[in-house]
Amino acid sequence: MEHENPNQWYGTTILCVRKDGKTVIAGDGQVTLGSTVIKSTAKKVRTLANDTIIAGFAGATADAFTLFERLEAKLEKHPGQLTRACVELVKDWRTDRYLRRLEAMMAVADEKTSFILSGTGDVLEPEDGLIGIGSGGTYALAAARALKDIDGLDAETIVRKAMKIAADICIYTNENLTIESLPRK
Repeated sequence: MEHENPNQWYGTTILCVRKDGKTVIAGDGQVTLGSTVIKSTAKKVRTLANDTIIAGFAGATADAFTLFERLEAKLEKHPGQLTRACVELVKDWRTDRYLRRLEAMMAVADEKTSFILSGTGDVLEPEDGLIGIGSGGTYALAAARALKDIDGLDAETIVRKAMKIAADICIYTNENLTIESLPRK
């Protein structure tokens, strides 16, 4: 994500790790405006559909809240069908005149599947159960890939270590994490 506009809010790292029947999504808390940290404790990850879905966003905050609401409505219309709800959301996102202007990406997961959603029409399911989006997403994703096959590391431990690595590298990422997991504890 290029950070050229000093009046635009930036700064997000979202990481999803799926390992040994556990799905964990974490988001850092940093929000920046230009080169200034505006907030360090933003919540960019939340549960939806009665705690059966986890979603994290990267991008403009108001846009992300709009997308959370729209996804929640699709999940209510198609209960238990995450894939269909995501496809329906992305179809609307790509074709609706208002939604087309939204600048965000989402990582969405239930206990069985994980997706990256974008306004360009993408509903991508990663082959390895790992997703990294946002400014520090590629750093966190690379770290998670390196850690995933280490015996004794569960999904949450991998997420915490990978997000720490991303925060150490990416100036738009911090260590104030929101972490949600499925199945719920």
